[in-house]
Amino acid sequence: QVQLVESGGGLVQPGGSLRLSCAASGRTFSNYALGWFRQAPGKEREFVAAITWSGITTLYADSVKGRFTISRDIAKTTVYLQMSSLKPEDTAVYYCAATRYISRTSYSPSDFDSWGQGTQVTVSS
Repeated sequence: QVQLVESGGGLVQPGGSLRLSCAASGRTFSNYALGWFRQAPGKEREFVAAITWSGITTLYADSVKGRFTISRDIAKTTVYLQMSSLKPEDTAVYYCAATRYISRTSYSPSDFDSWGQGTQVTVSS
């Protein structure tokens, strides 16, 4: 059973940076992709970024390209989301998720079968 545990959320000022972590366990992830989604109050859950476990392929939402970077540490079985130049509209609960679909050019929440509990990110002065 896949377990995903997010950490690293918090309050940050506009223009600031934050790094989220997702510790993954319960199976080998060599044939998986790990992704980040976010959900703001009253809005649908939206895709943020994804990375294949090989690290060869990364994918980003247009809204975060150039500001967010997804990476993974195989030894620690952890996926990171480095967020920079944060904006108030980045405020949301951020979720880590795992999927067996590794050859996609886009992702939706239904593609992912394992989810973490989420971590709150608030961008405000």
